This record gives sequence, C-alpha cells and structure tokens, in this order.
Amino acid sequence: MHARTRNYGRELESYRLEAVSVEFGDFHPLKPIMVTESKTKKLGRKGSTSSTSSSSSSSMLDPLSSVLDGTDPLSLFAATADPLLSMTTDNARKKRDKDESLSVGSDFEPWSSKRGEILSRYTTNEKLSIVRKASTPGSTVSEKVRTRLEELDDLEEGSQKELLNLTQQDYTNRIEELNQSLKDAWASDQKVKALKIVIQCSKLLSDTTVIQFYPSKFVLITDILDTFGKLVFERIFSMCADHCTPLPDNFTTESVNDIAKETCLNWFFKIASIRELIPRLGISECLPRLTSMIRGIGDPLVAVYARAYLSMPCFGFTVNPSFFSHHLDFLVTICFGCSPQVHGDTVQNQLVAQGVEIPSYLTLYSPAIDWILQCIAYRAAETLLTEMMERCRKLGNNALLLNSVMSAFRAEFIAARAMDFIGMIKECDESGFPKHLLFCSLGQNLALADPPESDRLQILNEAWKVITKLKNPQDYINCAEIWMEYTCRHFTKREVNTILADVIKHMTPDRAFEEVTVCGQRLRSFIPIRRIEPSKESVRVEVCKCIMQAFIKHQQESTKDPVILNALLHVCKTMHDSVNALTLEDEKRTLASLINGFVRMVSFGRDFEQQLNFYVEARSMFCNLEPVLVQLIHSVNQLAMETRKVMKGNHSRKTAAFVRACVAFCFITIPSLTGIFTRLNLYLHSGQVALANQCLSQADAFFRAAISLVPEVPKMISIDGKLRPSEAYLLEFLCNFFSTLLIVPDHPEQGVLFLVRGLLNVIQDYTWEDNSDDKVKIYTNVVHLLSAMGQETYLYHIDKVESNDTLYGGDTKFLAETSRLCETVISQILEHLKNLGKDETLKRQSHLALCFFNSLLAHADLRNNKLNQLAVNLWNLAQKHGFADTKTTVKTLEYIKLQSKHPEFSHFTELLLRLPLQSRT
Repeated sequence: MHARTRNYGRELESYRLEAVSVEFGDFHPLKPIMVTESKTKKLGRKGSTSSTSSSSSSSMLDPLSSVLDGTDPLSLFAATADPLLSMTTDNARKKRDKDESLSVGSDFEPWSSKRGEILSRYTTNEKLSIVRKASTPGSTVSEKVRTRLEELDDLEEGSQKELLNLTQQDYTNRIEELNQSLKDAWASDQKVKALKIVIQCSKLLSDTTVIQFYPSKFVLITDILDTFGKLVFERIFSMCADHCTPLPDNFTTESVNDIAKETCLNWFFKIASIRELIPRLGISECLPRLTSMIRGIGDPLVAVYARAYLSMPCFGFTVNPSFFSHHLDFLVTICFGCSPQVHGDTVQNQLVAQGVEIPSYLTLYSPAIDWILQCIAYRAAETLLTEMMERCRKLGNNALLLNSVMSAFRAEFIAARAMDFIGMIKECDESGFPKHLLFCSLGQNLALADPPESDRLQILNEAWKVITKLKNPQDYINCAEIWMEYTCRHFTKREVNTILADVIKHMTPDRAFEEVTVCGQRLRSFIPIRRIEPSKESVRVEVCKCIMQAFIKHQQESTKDPVILNALLHVCKTMHDSVNALTLEDEKRTLASLINGFVRMVSFGRDFEQQLNFYVEARSMFCNLEPVLVQLIHSVNQLAMETRKVMKGNHSRKTAAFVRACVAFCFITIPSLTGIFTRLNLYLHSGQVALANQCLSQADAFFRAAISLVPEVPKMISIDGKLRPSEAYLLEFLCNFFSTLLIVPDHPEQGVLFLVRGLLNVIQDYTWEDNSDDKVKIYTNVVHLLSAMGQETYLYHIDKVESNDTLYGGDTKFLAETSRLCETVISQILEHLKNLGKDETLKRQSHLALCFFNSLLAHADLRNNKLNQLAVNLWNLAQKHGFADTKTTVKTLEYIKLQSKHPEFSHFTELLLRLPLQSRT
C-alpha cells in the first residue's frame, strides 16, 4: 500500500475555524443570550430593535434562530405537540415555580433523612407480632358503608390470624410486604383490599408492647400510610380536570368537576366511618381541630408521634407554613403537658413489665419532639429561642424539652448562649433524662458554631466535669468523642493531650475499650491496638478503619512524619492482615480504598529515594490487596515522571539509575496482579513512562510482556460481578497500544517493525468470536498505523527519543517493508469481507466495506491505480445490497467533492466519476 503523504501542520491549520473580528458591543459572543418571544413568534436577542428584522453583519445571532426559519425548534415542537403534553409541561413548570417559592429550602432536614437513623437506633431483640384483623363497622353507619366494611372482614381467609414471635427483621420484612401489597392491590383496582391493609397498619400504631421499638415501628407504618394517601390523592387529582383545562395553582371546588367531587366525598365518608383512620386535611381550619383530637390518645408516646405525623411537611408545613408559628403554644404545651401521664401508673407498670428504665423510655420521645420543634424553629428569629428557653425554665428545666430545643434551633443561636444552656443543664433532674445526653447535644452545636471566645475554656471545664464522672464506658466515650472536636478547634495540644489522657484513664481498666460500639471508635482508636485480644479481631479492624477514615478526611496536607507513618502503617497492616478467603469483595474494596488514601497522603518532597523506599515497604506489607498494588505502581510511575520534570528531561547518571529502579519496581510487581486487563494497561502505561525517561530497553520489555499476555485474554471477563464479552475491552487496549507503537524506535537487533509484527502475529492467532468484526476493526487501525509510519515526519514524538522517522529518514527499504506489511493486513480484511457474503451477514459486510473505503480515502494514496480500483470495489460492495447507511454515504460523497477542489486531491475527481451514477446522485 502506498500511504498518502501528510503535512500535519498544514492539515491542522486547515481545520481551524475562521477567525472573525468582533465588536465589543451589545452582541459580544460571550454575552448571555436573552431570548424573547414576539407577536410573530420569531425569536431575537434582547436589545435588538425587532425580532423579525435581519441582523447586521456584525451581530451574533441566537444559535437556535438559524434553524427552522428562525424559529426555536423547541418552541416549534411545543406549539405543534399534543396539547396534553403541553398541558403536562405547563403543570410541571408551574409546580416547579411554586416549589421554589415555598419557604422550605435545602437547609431544612426532611423527615425522610431521619428515617434511616431512627431505624438503626431504636432496635430490639424482643419478639414482635402483627395482628391481621380488620376493623368492625359501627352500628350507626349506613347500610352501604356497612356492606363495604363487612367485605373487609371476609376479603381473605385467615384475616383474624395473628403473626407471633417475629424478629425485628421479620417484622420489617412483613411491613415492607404489606407496603408492596398495598401498591399491587391499588394497581389491580382492589380498593377494598388496599383499605384493609391500611386499617391493619393503623392499628399497629397503638401497640406499644415492645416499647423500645416504637419509633422504628412508627417510621415503617407511616410509610404505608403515606403511600396510601398519595395513591388516593393522585387518583382524585387525575379526575379534577379535562384534557384541555388544567387546574390553577390555587384551585377551589368550583374548578373541580363533579366526578372528582363525588369521588373525593366518597373517600371522606369511607375514612370517616373507620375509627382507625382520620382524614388528614391540609387547611388551617382543620389542623387545630385534629391536634385537639390527639388529646384523646391515652398513651403519651403514641400521642406525641401522632402530633409529629400531623406536622410532617406533606400534611401541614408546605400547605400552611404559618401553622406552627400560630400554634406554638398549642403544640408545645400539649406536647410537654404529658409528664403526669409519663409518671402515671399505666406507663410505669408497662415500663416495669418490659424492664425499661425511665431515661431510656424518655429518649423514645426524641425523634417526634425534635421534628415538631424543628418545624417550629425553621428559619425562626433568635427571639423564638429566648422564648423557648423561658418555657423550659417554667417547666422546671425539663431535660427532654431542653434537649430537643438544642437539636432544633440553629447552631449559631445555641453557641451564643452556651453558658446559659450549661446553667439550665445543671438544674435539670438527673433521674429523668441523663445530663450527659444534654452535653452531647450542646457539644454537637459547638462543633458547628463557635461560642464567645471568653466563654470557651469555661464551657469545656463545665462540660468535662460531668463527662469525666460517667461510669458507663459507652456513655463516656460518646460524650468524649463529641467534645474532642470542640477541644481540637479551640485549644492547643496541651488541652487535647489532657482530654486524651482522661480517655485512656477511663477506657483502659478492665479493657473497657473493647466493649464500646462503633459510635465511639474514633476516640477509642488511639488506645494501643495490640491490647485488643485476638478474639476481638472484628473490633480491632473497625477501630483501624475509623482511624484511617478520620486521617483521610481531616489530613489536609501530605505528611512524612515518622511517628505518624509508623503508626498508620501498623494500622493499615492490621486491616490488610484481616483479609482471608471468606472476606467479601465489598469489604476488600473498602480496606483497599482506605490504605490507598493513606499511600497518596505520604510525601517526602524532593527526597525521591525515600519515597521509593516507602513504596517498596508498602508493597511488601499489602501484597494481598490488588487495588493497593495497582495504586503503588501508579505512584511509582508518577515518581519517575516527577524526576523527569525536575531534571527537565536531561537525566544525570544518578537520576537515570533512579528511574530505572522505578521501572524495575513496576516490572516485577505487575505479574503478581490477577486482572488480565489491569496487567495489560499497566504494562502499556509503565512502558510509556519508561520511554519518556529514555529507558528504551525497559520500554521494549514492557511492550513485549503486553504482547505475550494478549493470547491469555479470556472470552468473558467479570465486570461489576457480571460476565461480559472481553473483545470490546481488548479492541480498546490494542488501539491505545498502536498509538504508542508509532513512536517506539525499532530495536537495533530485532529487525524492522519487530513489535508491530509480534502484535500482528498474536492478533492473527487469537480466537475471535464468529459473529464479531473486531478483528477487522483492529486491522483497520493497523492500516492507519502503518500509513502514519510511512510519513517523513510523525504526528507526535517523545522528547529526546528518536522514533523511526528519524532513524530511517525515509529509507526506501523501510517504506517498502511497511507497504508489504500493510498489503498483508489488507488481504486479511478483504478475506473477512468475502466471508460475510451470506444473506444474514450482508448488512455487516456493507458497513465494514464503507468504513474501510473511508479509511483508504484518509490514509491511502489513491493515485495508485491498484488502490484506486480497490476503493471503487469497496464502494460497490457497500452499495450492492442496499444496506449502506444513507447518511454516511452522502457525507462521504460530499467529502470527496470538497477535497477534489484542492490541487493535491485532483485525482478525487476521477474517483468520483468511477463511482456508480446512482450513488453519486
């Protein structure tokens, strides 16, 4: 094959966009485009005199104005689209605009974000039960309603069955099944069955048999109630308007058609006749009434969660944002007027029966109360906090209320009054709600906002007086963990070391540090890991993970401190050594990610030899985690390139030896990896690094290793746990490889194009899929490579590395060798095209023929009669059976016509004439 002579510099200039001078006026091209709609439906830039007038030569048109006769295609589509689609679009835009105008912003923590925390915090080992019993209709309901409700009892066999002795997970699974059953029943138009499920779930909310699990139960059950409410609302709303007239944003009953009104009234009657269900209306007149009705709930825990449910955004906050401010007295007074009930016989007997202490019981109220107060305090003025603090004092510094206040209001407000809160905490009754939990809440606020500087030391002293007296290791470590962040923010190492010494004093006796949960591991983790018994290996690993997570998160700069490095190497080694044959892949990825984060944070500056020594030591310590080895290889390659940068490419004897040591590190590490494509890509990358540092023999070794590895590529590889064909990944790798081989100089003892020939032999012998064209795609890329190799000057080079264009200097023997090799590759392509001449493969044949025709246009010298005829034959083959892509065909012909106008491509005119007439027209 005769390669087309290329002048890359001139080609680059020809592809540049034409430079146009601009006037820095109203129509600067970087000025934001403002599109306005005129009466004639034309679009123009803001500031133009008329949207229908033509712009002057110096003005820059709106890019959307240049198509479809100046009309924005999106506007044209909207004008001609289905009116139902237009109505949906308008409704979505109005809803978005309405949402943006609401007072609830991204800084408001929604209930959904609290869900996971509640489910993980309020757990139980007790057995749970679900009573599957439908409600019984009262005697005062109408006959029609009674008949419908009687269907609920008879709907499915075993409706009176009670599921007993469920574990927490079984209970959760059952609730999730009920939620899905509700959706399925609704979708299949079984409204009675859906209603029965909701009734079952509502009755569960009054059950406090396992009281410690109640907050989690509330979350699970209300999810189902929310689902039901949304299903009913969506059904009624879909009936509210006809196809042409959407409802206005603030619609009234007059805007709703009779069908929707009847359906809505029917649902109200259904719900009102079932005592377990109460209609939840989002209007200000009904909310106080519903809140008053909650007074009738005897169990104070159930009552406070009922109030929280009424306060959720979907039923009050977004409907009427002023609701909470207007009813502050009402909600708070009722919410904390339940104290006599808490200490009454009913609740006390229940707590004794379940073995629950008062402090633990009171914490069950926190999610509900926190939510109510969060709604009240959201974007409230600071004066509201002052008012709430006065309420707390009047209630005798109720600890539960005080804790919720500190959780609900902005941290800046709390921090500014930190000393006042400490005084109120001191006066709280210790028996009701533990003071250390109040200090935890205060500490969390002080971690987000700074108190007055004059109060900071006194705040720490007052808090630590209480914390240091805690006997329970878990309580102590939870408080210490929160206040350690405050100490680190505002004090010196002396205060921090004092706190740490106190932690060691509390957590070391009787090996208490082994008994605390994950919540306190960030602080306990500095206790010597060797003290943890082998039987506590899982605890040891969790401690190490917490240490590394904190280091990666908070360490802002790289480090070379020997104390830190030795300590963290031991931590990482502990994590690494925990890996065994039973370790899950997700756990391995987590551990490897933490270790890699540490490796990336270690830097010895210009002491490159010390940096390489660290990587060598890390390789020996973390050999069982492949992602860590991959990271080390990349880090060493980066180290070699940094050395090249420092030396500006002119290596001395010492630096040349050093980069060869880096190259050797990579060469002996890569074979230990298991991932086939990981090895291939690292061989290629490391070879490129070696080449850039003028290590030519080492680069050859990398490339030969990659070539010898290609036959081992399996047909299927695992990607994200799924088996996928490997040919697409192999094709991508080989294309990258060819790009590198263009500038790799031939070895003086191995002959011309030694690496290219070796790779082609491997490709030829590789067993490709029968229905795959990847082999031809690879050979086509080889044709591009050989064409580029035949140029006098290559497209790109590596500094201080002489490629074959310099070594051979356009030698005729070298060019003849590339031509012969190219002819061999082309014959393989044509053989494959010939084998595709069957009915079921004609489309593939047409596509490949057209693609190869375009390759010849770009890379071959078509003044050669043989190549010219080959191009014509390929074109005819592509058009023969009518499978050629019309769009590609037209663009190809346009390209030939355009190029034929240039003197160096005058022969394209003759080529165009040789193409079939029907193709050219």
